[in-house]
Amino acid sequence: MTYFRSLLVALAVGLYSPAMAADGVSVFPDTSRIVSIGGAITEIVFALGEQDHLVARDSTSVYPEAAFKLPDVGYMRQLSPEGVLSVNPSGILALQGSGPKEAVDVLKKASVPFIEVPEEYDHQGILDRIRIVGKALGVDAKADALVAQTDARLKAVESRVASVKQRKRILFILSAQGGKILASGSDTAASGIISLAGGVNAVEGYTGYKQLSDEAIVTAAPDVILMMRRGGPETSEAEVLGNPAIAQTPAGKAKAVIRMDGSYLLGFGPRTASAIHDLALALYGGQVAN
Repeated sequence: MTYFRSLLVALAVGLYSPAMAADGVSVFPDTSRIVSIGGAITEIVFALGEQDHLVARDSTSVYPEAAFKLPDVGYMRQLSPEGVLSVNPSGILALQGSGPKEAVDVLKKASVPFIEVPEEYDHQGILDRIRIVGKALGVDAKADALVAQTDARLKAVESRVASVKQRKRILFILSAQGGKILASGSDTAASGIISLAGGVNAVEGYTGYKQLSDEAIVTAAPDVILMMRRGGPETSEAEVLGNPAIAQTPAGKAKAVIRMDGSYLLGFGPRTASAIHDLALALYGGQVAN
């Protein structure tokens, strides 16, 4: 698996020929007017110092603050081809999972080069993402420098997390509206960040997000509830802890809820080492302190 994954990344960044990424290119012929779709992609572009190439971003691109100066082409999973193309881009740089599929298919068939960046929720996936974005913009040297810096930071925090003896069970709740708990299974950003921070996803047996029954919540027996802070209307901690099933769990009894900014926690970009550290510190305190 590691070999094949490395080969695919090499193909995407153009180390092998022909370079393959979406419409067949891995480097934009013209980088003057790029649309960035996906918060992590936009963060990487800014971290590379290449933000002047951006003419628009999607609504998940909320960091850094300067990104808000760019036109918003909509939520990355509910794109309109007309909206994206209305800014007259010279290239579209999109995180895998952008949608809907029909809209992405239209964009890939348009005359504008479209490069899709794989979405992997682990250490290597972050480095691969930086390399691919750097390659797309023609700044490989800058990308290599950012990869080295990010890799060192990730290794440092992973070394501290490795010292944790007793791993806590974490239930990531995406939504709790109407008392219905929508929680993360495997193969999600939430599950990835839980693992990197030294936790164990409390639910298993499915991928993506799923509404849990009361029985499933009690059986999961989480030690901690993890949620996003979105900056707008959101389910309060009191509402979550007031759920009868949650109240029966160790997390409910201890009122153990951790809330972190969504783009910071789940971005899997240049800031992820810091997010891992902050989550691990909230979970384990002095065990992972600097």
